[in-house]
Amino acid sequence: MAAPVSPLVTAARHAARLLPARAAAPRRAYAIQAAENVAPNTLADANSRALLVCNGPLEHYDFLIKAEELRNDEQQRRVVQCLQKLHENLKGYSISPNNLLLKLFAKSKPPKGLYIYGDVGTGKTMVMDIFYSYIEVERKKRVHFHGFMLDVHKRIHRLKQSLPKRKPGLMAKSYDPIAPIAEEISEGACLLCFDEFQKYCSTIQLDSGIDYRKRVLPAAGKLYYLTSEADVEAVMDKLFDELAQKQNDLTRPRILKVQGRELKLNKACGTIADFTFEELCDRPVGASDYLEISKNFDTVFVRNIPLLTIAKRTQARRFITLIDTFYDHKVRIICSALTPLQSLFLLEHHDSGLEESRILMDDLGLSQDSAGRLSMFTGEEEIFAFQRTISRLTEMQTEQYWKDGDRSKK
Repeated sequence: MAAPVSPLVTAARHAARLLPARAAAPRRAYAIQAAENVAPNTLADANSRALLVCNGPLEHYDFLIKAEELRNDEQQRRVVQCLQKLHENLKGYSISPNNLLLKLFAKSKPPKGLYIYGDVGTGKTMVMDIFYSYIEVERKKRVHFHGFMLDVHKRIHRLKQSLPKRKPGLMAKSYDPIAPIAEEISEGACLLCFDEFQKYCSTIQLDSGIDYRKRVLPAAGKLYYLTSEADVEAVMDKLFDELAQKQNDLTRPRILKVQGRELKLNKACGTIADFTFEELCDRPVGASDYLEISKNFDTVFVRNIPLLTIAKRTQARRFITLIDTFYDHKVRIICSALTPLQSLFLLEHHDSGLEESRILMDDLGLSQDSAGRLSMFTGEEEIFAFQRTISRLTEMQTEQYWKDGDRSKK
């Protein structure tokens, strides 16, 4: 996407990335989210205090360590030092597209962005949040990858609908909407911070070998059930009824409108919804449906999750997107599954998965050696996504996550 004027910050697949864009008049704006690597009950207070006395990401990070809200992680410190340098490079960077004098005297290029990668739960989102809080840019945005792409598709659809119909014929030229959409997005944001997206950046690894989400934290009660347990359906029905009693609504079917389509729910009450895995991940649904569910419900039951293998790659990817979306929106989840959480994904190349890969390799004209170097054929992408999903599901069972997801108090 051609938007060289924009800085970008991304916490991606293994990553968080930062890239500078057109900046407007400086204005201090703060938006700290709950950090990945600590229980956020006291961290939020410490972040608020730090924002009052600190002048940049590195000073903020040191403040949290002195307050004993973070441990001194050398890998995190190295990344924060790079973010501090980028923060300093962005100072004074301001280009107004309509001001010729500013164009003449401004820097010719935006500062080079930063792409941070590392294993799940190592603190990528946390350090990016700290950086984002100190950027004195008026038009800055923090967007999740799925939400960003949905917005891009909506803009493209709107633009195509506004164009005059082309006359038929071999000489009719196709219209590429990407350039004007990129310009439109660039005009609306000086700094973009979002997940799983690539542009021109330096790269730096954040991986100290610790998944902070898996530290021992207070549990919210039993939220993950095995389908082999006695009367598990009745137990989950009872739990649903107990939660529904606190809602000012009747338990009934619901219909959500998603981009002109209807998403049917068999059972819902107030802000609580009850689904089977088959309804959410075995049908043609996706990120837009999961986002709509997240907007309407703060607690979701997901029943009968199977063992997820490469043979169920499509369903597994939908489930990963579902958990990513719920996690980003603090949706509380109660599950029943065939296997324990740590055994939920089984990465084995069954015949169906291998056949699917062979067909794709033939279509792309790839040799076995060429395909072997691509993560889509080695399973590398799936392995990381599986690990991230298990890590997030682990955190989603903590007491703090359950409290943060209670929208009745907001």
